[in-house]
Amino acid sequence: MANREPRYSKEEFANRGNKIYDSQIKSEVEAGNHGRIVAIDIETGAYEVADDSLAAAKLLLKRYPDAQIFGLRVGYQAVHRFGAHSPGVA
Repeated sequence: MANREPRYSKEEFANRGNKIYDSQIKSEVEAGNHGRIVAIDIETGAYEVADDSLAAAKLLLKRYPDAQIFGLRVGYQAVHRFGAHSPGVA
């Protein structure tokens, strides 16, 4: 597997990913995919939805081997949660 290097700063990467999701993808994936992961190529706008980050990224990389992948969980602000939490509290 080739070593892929980021081509954008962290800020630009996140800005591009969020903008593409909000303007092009959100309305297509929100219904029926709550909690699933969407992997977005921030250069082409192509995306894949899967149950986990790795599966979504692999699907996208099959189509776009040089993708700059931004991932997020449908219906949430973050892909993963860190630390302890109480049941019923997101």
